[in-house]
Amino acid sequence: MESYEIFLALLAGYILILVAIGFHFTKKQRSITDFWLAGREVRAIGIGFSAAASWLTAGAILAVIGYYMIQGMGSIWGFVAPNVLALLIIALFVSKIKSLPSITQPELLEQRYGSKIRAPIAVIITIVMILFAVADIKGFALVLEVLFGLSPVYAAVIVAVAVSTYVTLGGLNAVVWTDALQFMFLSTFVILMAVIVTGSANGSESLIDISSINIAQTVGSVPSEWWNPFSIGIPMVLIFVLAIIPGWITEQDPWQKVWAAKDVRSARIGLIAGSFLVLIVFGACAFIALGLNSIYPEIAEMGYPAGMAYAEPALLEFMSTMFSPLLIAIAAIGLAAAAMSCADTFATSGASCVSRDIYQRFVKPDATMKEMMVINRVSVIFIVITATIASFFIDSIIHAVHIATFIASASYFFPIMGGIFWKRATTQGALAGVFVGATLQIGMTIFDTIKDPVMGVPYLESIHPALMGHGVILSMALSGTAFILVSLTTKAPDNINLAPFFKEAAEELYVEEIKTIDENDVEYVDFLKQIRERKVGERAHIHLEVSTSAMINWSKFSEELKNKYPVWVAPSGGDSLYRLTNSDMLACVKITRGNTQTEIWFASEPPADMMESQRRELYIAFKEIQDILHDIGVIVDLEKNELQS
Repeated sequence: MESYEIFLALLAGYILILVAIGFHFTKKQRSITDFWLAGREVRAIGIGFSAAASWLTAGAILAVIGYYMIQGMGSIWGFVAPNVLALLIIALFVSKIKSLPSITQPELLEQRYGSKIRAPIAVIITIVMILFAVADIKGFALVLEVLFGLSPVYAAVIVAVAVSTYVTLGGLNAVVWTDALQFMFLSTFVILMAVIVTGSANGSESLIDISSINIAQTVGSVPSEWWNPFSIGIPMVLIFVLAIIPGWITEQDPWQKVWAAKDVRSARIGLIAGSFLVLIVFGACAFIALGLNSIYPEIAEMGYPAGMAYAEPALLEFMSTMFSPLLIAIAAIGLAAAAMSCADTFATSGASCVSRDIYQRFVKPDATMKEMMVINRVSVIFIVITATIASFFIDSIIHAVHIATFIASASYFFPIMGGIFWKRATTQGALAGVFVGATLQIGMTIFDTIKDPVMGVPYLESIHPALMGHGVILSMALSGTAFILVSLTTKAPDNINLAPFFKEAAEELYVEEIKTIDENDVEYVDFLKQIRERKVGERAHIHLEVSTSAMINWSKFSEELKNKYPVWVAPSGGDSLYRLTNSDMLACVKITRGNTQTEIWFASEPPADMMESQRRELYIAFKEIQDILHDIGVIVDLEKNELQS
């Protein structure tokens, strides 16, 4: 049997496993939080594996090996070090991020700045996620081309079908646990390749011969300068750090994993573990590069950037020469796992922006969960297809990652981080920062790409080293300046926008109601039977699903609710309403549209020791909803609600 036929058989089995995981988690989806945030109950081990797998694409691994071959340890600042540092920095901000009552970053920014910013940020994040997916498609396409002689289109088809199926079935839960499986495949593959390539370079006659690995010989096979992590110079190190890390610490997908964690401790430990796992894989890549340098010394002699065209596929060329058809197929599955583990994350993040932040927020605010699932599936496929088309116009794997990162750093780093930590940040300032940064960075990227000499130093970088990365440092500087100056010269934000981010603002705003409830009342006792409760970490999750006698005009309903009961607010549009009677907005009762137009879903995530008082709060919220629906001729009857506690 040919290696390609073996690969297809193994791939089919592998995808079936992924789809089975998706089916398993489909049954657990009873709210939008379950779908997009895995019910906020992912433990540290899941966060760690998923955080690592999400940043270890097949293309990135091949590119990192190539950079090691050509530039040595000095190349770590272009991808490896920012990967590790970004996860560690996000771990520092976990407490703040975890407390924010959002599902996506555009929703978060609307809560902070108002509706004008949500669509632009959603579009930019979608573009960034597409560009990240380009690296996955391009890397996987390189694998299929070198190992099996296939067209790049096959890579897109495989990724699109697999990812869109299991992601739209199981949501973020499927992403997290398929990422764990994919990381196992990927890390095993990379470590075995380090052993095989290093052994082959040292003259081993068998494929796996650990005894043939001589660390001293391997380390001494390159000049001492190869090991110097600052060989590119401190100024260039600082430019790389300033250009890349801001974009990665404000990237949506790791924030979604923080929101999905069962508690702050799990999120922090998971991210720290993820950075360590990333370091292990990239450490193994360094040994692969050392072995390949001994086997193909002519590639390193070509230097950068000319040698990269040969260095990126060097590992694949080695495998196609040394491996049997079965081993080639197994290795290809390992790299396919790497491609999917990143593509599912980027597709999920991008699709959530399209479906929730654009479609539900602006096109159809009363969209049901079933409709959202359809839009989500279409969005995933759209992102993969668009990434495939873009991959034909971007010649380098790392270049695609860098373009995406630079746009993120210049566009929304200051509005996001400034909005979370600076009370004086305003809507106008955020819009100015986004507009200046995005316009300038996208424009300079297009200009620099057009002017780039083939296999030469980029045009803007040739003018001055500070303009490397398509001038991202300049874009960020002007974006930050516009954000700060415009914020300082415009009206300070209202407390309703500050409440989710600053406890003192929420304390000034929330209404402390004194409403008594007879806990022996039959209606209240029956109500409690309909509630679903579970403790997850330091918080409790309380859910209620109710059915109504007729379809609800959600826009009219939300306006009536806010007018009659001012305690209800919609900080991110009418799709989600909060009963703001607590300075901790996660604990506030929230309502959203259900699976159909005759369903309303209630949710609250109070501290675990507040469960009893929050049951009463939920009952009061329910009675207010019931009252408003009665006014518009719609009846809610808990006895007809199919949900059982």
